[in-house]
Amino acid sequence: MSPRSVIPGRQRWDVKLVLGQPRTARVLAAALRRIPGITEAHANPITGGVLVRHDARVRAADVGRIMRRAVALVAEGPARTGRTASVRPAADPASRPDRGLVVRPVLAVGGGVAAGIALIRGSALSKQLVALGGVAAATAAVVRKAWRRTVDGTRELSGSGTERHPLLEIVGPHRKRLYRASALSVACQISEMALGTFLGWTGLVLIKGEAAPLVSLGLTTASAQLWGLAGLVAVACAAVAGLSYTSNLQWRRLGQDIEHDWRNRTFGHVQHLELRHLEGERTSRVAGALTDDVGQLGTFFAGSASDVLQLGTSLALLVPAFLLLAPQIAWIAFLPIPVIAWLSLHYQDKAAADYAVSGENRARLHSRLVNTLEAGATVKSFCTEDYEAERIDDLSEAVQESNRQTDRSTIRHAETVRACTTASMAGTLLVGGRAVLNGTLRFEVFSPLIGLPQMVLLRMNRIGGIVDQYQRTLASYDRVQRLRSLPVEADGTGGPLDAEKVRGEIVLDEVTFAYPGRPPALDDLSLTIPAGQTTALVGATGSGKTTIAKLLMRFEDVEFGSVLLDGRDVRDLARHDLRHAIGFVAQDPFLFDGTIADNIRYGSFRASDEAVVEAATMAEAHTFIATLPDGYDTVIGERGAALSGGQRQRIALARAILKDAPVVILDEATSAVDNETEAAIQRTLRGFAADRTMVIIAHRLSTVRHADRIYVMDKGGVVAEQGTHDELLAQHGLYASLWQLQAGELAA
Repeated sequence: MSPRSVIPGRQRWDVKLVLGQPRTARVLAAALRRIPGITEAHANPITGGVLVRHDARVRAADVGRIMRRAVALVAEGPARTGRTASVRPAADPASRPDRGLVVRPVLAVGGGVAAGIALIRGSALSKQLVALGGVAAATAAVVRKAWRRTVDGTRELSGSGTERHPLLEIVGPHRKRLYRASALSVACQISEMALGTFLGWTGLVLIKGEAAPLVSLGLTTASAQLWGLAGLVAVACAAVAGLSYTSNLQWRRLGQDIEHDWRNRTFGHVQHLELRHLEGERTSRVAGALTDDVGQLGTFFAGSASDVLQLGTSLALLVPAFLLLAPQIAWIAFLPIPVIAWLSLHYQDKAAADYAVSGENRARLHSRLVNTLEAGATVKSFCTEDYEAERIDDLSEAVQESNRQTDRSTIRHAETVRACTTASMAGTLLVGGRAVLNGTLRFEVFSPLIGLPQMVLLRMNRIGGIVDQYQRTLASYDRVQRLRSLPVEADGTGGPLDAEKVRGEIVLDEVTFAYPGRPPALDDLSLTIPAGQTTALVGATGSGKTTIAKLLMRFEDVEFGSVLLDGRDVRDLARHDLRHAIGFVAQDPFLFDGTIADNIRYGSFRASDEAVVEAATMAEAHTFIATLPDGYDTVIGERGAALSGGQRQRIALARAILKDAPVVILDEATSAVDNETEAAIQRTLRGFAADRTMVIIAHRLSTVRHADRIYVMDKGGVVAEQGTHDELLAQHGLYASLWQLQAGELAA
């Protein structure tokens, strides 16, 4: 077992013990839920994932120990497993006596006695019917077991006791489209079966000179029957072609619509996640869920769903036909069905573990590839190209080996199914031929029916692919739902905030905040940022400067105390309104793949070209932009790769200036520019800062020397000193020491 993600109040684990074991998954989840402090627990036997939600008072490390202990207890053996499983709530229907435990054995014994009498004393037909009953019973047992395991997996997958299948959840609002596509697939399969029947009649006419069913239609001569059959075959071919085209088109459109809707809804949900939850998930995993996994949801309905319906329609037509017309050969014709169903179920159980391992290996490879490509400069500067290539080679080999394992299982399953269908075809010809020769089965009945079971059984060869796609779809659905289960940002309840009326006074009142698993970044901090003034925050790394900015933006919420904007707690304000009133420039600003003008205009999409140029000029970016071949239309690549760090910072600063918010936070916004450019930016910002609140976070003290007030932060998130630049120098304290070091007035 290994942790997949650990964030406050929620952990996800990969536990191989529950893969393909619904009962073990239920026992583990039940055991975890009974532990004090654990508020929710779900184990998924399809993916091997275990979700644990816990009280905030329970530490993450304690949850890890609880998980390991619970898994160890469940893995120890049937004795402990049985005791754990026996503890059920009194109201749980599963704990009530099951009448079927008495009725089913009685029916089984009675049916066995009747079958034995029929086999010993019955006629040949009764023996064949008993054989057919055995095939049906075996098929029912296998299907029932598969259905129960699917329902168990569905309950664990959804995290509740709902009986609604994930496939119905995936279809969502497209039920009518699903019904229409299903009707077309059923009609197509009926037409295909009719075509096979007409071809069988054609062979009958060629061999015996007539087909009895056609005589009743007035076609008495062989020539007339052949012409009539030619017309029926042509109509059936046209119907099959037309219905097949239309149904396939409908299924593909349904799959595309499902993919489109799920991607849009999931991405919309991701956009509103709390930042701490989004940072807790790997970006590559989130991207994989939004691309590969969402795509898989549509892929299943675009292909495999139609195959399932056509196979079901074929069986629904053939089984009654054989029972009515040729019960003597029905048992041998359908004998492979329970075998193939059992093989598919067995394959599905094994594939669950294989695909879980394969998917994890692919995710690790994709993450490493993206990470290495983004760190190209670091890799080259440390001459580690060969080292990274070896790491990718090792991960690629792991992916290759896991794919080979799944491929071996898939091919072995498909070829076994093919062998079963071939054996059934030979058996049907042998048994049916003997029945025709001894007069118990008319050739007129046998000839049209002989080819139809093979059409169905050959189609059953796709069961391996259907199970494969079904397994992939459930695993993808689980990953997408896991992403959608992350909580979104909660809005305040104190009414709207009009940005135009914001004065900009910010007060931190006895604020305490700590990141998960770390000591407090801010400890009982109180400070005031006056409205309409420039306030600077300086201090050592880790003193809580950026944390203050995150609390102001509500990227994080305080644990104790309050953050006030114009006297209102920011937690009571709508996040959208709050952030609309604050311009924010981070130390490592993000630029999108597009033009410079698009990046400056981001968030202020209706701004005119003149306003864009004016903002770039104030940020000292216009000069270098004008020297570029395409000027403001220059495409800068992903993350602004075509620009230097200082150029990226100036474009981000121009973006914040264009936003024209009443409060502006600059977090090391000019750390990458040279001193001359920074001085020019500072001169420009003095005019921009008039009548607005500006918070400047910086290590370089020359950036903040003209601020109206400077707070010097010390480790532990406390204010060591405060005042103007001159006042702080006169105190000969921490700020004065930092200033002297940066100015070079003291020897190191």
